[in-house]
Amino acid sequence: MTALMWISHAERPLRAEELCHALAVGLGSPDFDVGNVPSMSTLVSCCQGLITVDKEASTVRLIHFTLQEYLFSHPDIFTKPHSAIAEICLTYLNSRQVKACPTNPPPDTQNPPFLEYCSVYWGVHAKRELSDYGRSLALELLKVNYSPISTGFLLAQAKNFYARSFDTLSPFSGLHCASFFGIVEVVVGLIEMGCCDINEADFSGGGPLAWASRNGHEGVVRILLGRGDINPDKPDDKGQTPLSFAARSGHEGVVKILLEREEVDPDKPDSDGHTPLLDAAWTGHAGVVKILLEREEVNPDKPNSHGQTPLLCAAGNGHAGVVKILLEREEVNPDKPDSDGHTPLLGAAMNGHEGVVKLLLEREEVNPDKFDTWGETPLSCAALDGHEGVVKILLGREDVDPNSPGSDGQTPLSRAAAYGHEGVVKILLGREDIDPNSLDSEGQTLLSRAAAYGYAGMVKILLGREDVDPNTPDDHGETPLLYAARNGHEGVVKILLGREDIDPNKPDDGGTPLSHAARCRHEGVVKILLGRGDVDPNSPDSEGQTLLSRAAACGYAGMVKILLGREDVDPNKLDDDGGTPFSYAAKNGYEGVVKILLGREEVNPDKPDSDGRTPLSFAAWNGHAGVVKILLGREEVDPDKPDKWGRTPLFHAAGNGHERVVALLQSREVVTSSTA
Repeated sequence: MTALMWISHAERPLRAEELCHALAVGLGSPDFDVGNVPSMSTLVSCCQGLITVDKEASTVRLIHFTLQEYLFSHPDIFTKPHSAIAEICLTYLNSRQVKACPTNPPPDTQNPPFLEYCSVYWGVHAKRELSDYGRSLALELLKVNYSPISTGFLLAQAKNFYARSFDTLSPFSGLHCASFFGIVEVVVGLIEMGCCDINEADFSGGGPLAWASRNGHEGVVRILLGRGDINPDKPDDKGQTPLSFAARSGHEGVVKILLEREEVDPDKPDSDGHTPLLDAAWTGHAGVVKILLEREEVNPDKPNSHGQTPLLCAAGNGHAGVVKILLEREEVNPDKPDSDGHTPLLGAAMNGHEGVVKLLLEREEVNPDKFDTWGETPLSCAALDGHEGVVKILLGREDVDPNSPGSDGQTPLSRAAAYGHEGVVKILLGREDIDPNSLDSEGQTLLSRAAAYGYAGMVKILLGREDVDPNTPDDHGETPLLYAARNGHEGVVKILLGREDIDPNKPDDGGTPLSHAARCRHEGVVKILLGRGDVDPNSPDSEGQTLLSRAAACGYAGMVKILLGREDVDPNKLDDDGGTPFSYAAKNGYEGVVKILLGREEVNPDKPDSDGRTPLSFAAWNGHAGVVKILLGREEVDPDKPDKWGRTPLFHAAGNGHERVVALLQSREVVTSSTA
């Protein structure tokens, strides 16, 4: 039954090892005996099949959800289960074995299996039900500082706590811990024992009141404030006060209690300039915002150290209710920029908060086309992030320029295109005053950019316009087809080739779409382009090389096979230097390509270039023994053929120290050693 109690009332699913250790704890015992830990198989057997182990998560659960429902509908089955669980956890934490754990264990040290659960959840169970015995166990544990290991486990699970490092979480006193959990009986007991300083600073400089305020424990807050020596406005190391924490977490009751104290400054900024109002606005707690604005001392437009006002923070995070409240105040400037020039409208537009955008645009003081420091407008930000609704709202304003470029020269349209936001592109192209063929700051057309990124849907949208020319080159002479081919976007290539007016051979300075695709090893694109009757596979690129020569030189065996499968591809075509595809493959040592080319009868393996150098000469020069061996096996190859300077393959191999190639050449009787 104890196992069923744990499984049905634990705050999270227990690992098998955790449950076994929990059942081994002797209530009130100062020692934890590992010998009492049952095996999981024994435990499953004793529970008569009512529990099982989830193999994927390694956690224990009830065999069926209906059993969980039955246990919850019959609360008298277990007597005060949360109190019992709290007592077991506290007994475990008070044991000599756990207390003996090193404060700063080495990284590879294994913590006791049950330590994490007990450290994080004993207080949750105790707050729900706490017996007198449980209270005495808690006071025993907390009369000294909470263990750094336990503190680390506890705060790692806390929803409203963020630490740069969990290695420096000491000190954290027992009163801090009890205030964190909000257990009134334990807080009172610790104060009565006189073992804790009510204003003691923890590792962050905050006191117990800060933890109680952060977690919304009104009872503990009242108890702590009842002490005459309490400082209700004590800041931590970052200047954050209990009121700041309560406001940020939305605990209206705690905020009201703290504001009853004269010593509490309701507008006190922390080290980042955040006031309690700004914190509440940032996190969207409208109730707290209203409470704070009732105080005359609170400045509703006070910026933080980055120039961000409460309105800007609320707008950027989409808290429409808070925005409404703040806009009702005359002191609030609805168009006030921060240090980066971001206005509330830009923040709302950037994050796609349509409701907030509408609220702000109702104010005459708001400039809907205002630039920030980086030259961005609300429209450009909304377009960049694909917020279609916001884009529509802004375009409904006559004072918004849809073509306004940022400091980098990019327009809202080019930004939307660059990030593949088809919906925004459609909306913008619906405007008569937008030119889809204009060049952006990088000299690209909208179609070129979409093709370059492989945005097929956007390419279709643009090609559906009569005023879009699919052959328009950018400032670098590159067409949309060339961009798509070079980047391997097969779908876009097919779409563009579906246009009758497309020029599939239009080159830039570096070659045609076909040569670019081949150079980048995009075999799929090469096949698509070669499927066109108007694409010449033998046309040379800017360096005078054919597609086959380029593929052979780079060792692209698959591409070579594709090209040789064409009847119109000449495997012996010379480039400007007299080189052939075969000579390039041999020169660079690509044995596989050499063998493929030799499979064609018309390939001459001994054809010299304009300097008289043969494929064997190049292979020998570069020490490609495998290629040399293949060539020496061909009767047509003259192993002693000199170039125009009288240098033979053996001369080149010996001169470059390629001993293996020298040996291969000397094995041929026709090779004369004198030429070396």
